[in-house]
Amino acid sequence: MSFKKLKQRIKHNEGYSEKPYKDKLGFDTVGFGHLIKPNEKKYFKKSFSKKYFEIIFDQDFARALSHYEALFYKKNHNKKEKELLIEMLFQLGPKGVVKFKKMLFHLNNKNKYMVSLEMMDSLWYKQTPKRVENLIKHYI
Repeated sequence: MSFKKLKQRIKHNEGYSEKPYKDKLGFDTVGFGHLIKPNEKKYFKKSFSKKYFEIIFDQDFARALSHYEALFYKKNHNKKEKELLIEMLFQLGPKGVVKFKKMLFHLNNKNKYMVSLEMMDSLWYKQTPKRVENLIKHYI
């Protein structure tokens, strides 16, 4: 399965910054939504090229894909469902995604309407409403 369009959409949704900034939750972030870990303070000391952050993005995307495969390996998701979950994993991480128990239940039961309602009835939606609305539009 090719993820070219999904990667483009995630990059668009994340935006790009070669300088560190605080995301909506106050976490240090850089590049295409890369969460700066405690051992990555190098991002505050010098600048890096966009090409470098493309590599970091690919690593972050591979990590989200790996989390998808670990969490949902027994599920038979279609392409849109899989992309929805991978983007959620990219943005929220596995600990954030597993909290969406009702949404995941409805997703596994192919109830798109209830999936959408559960997505909108979340702190995630309050923090990034446009992104969630766009994901719902793509998913539906």
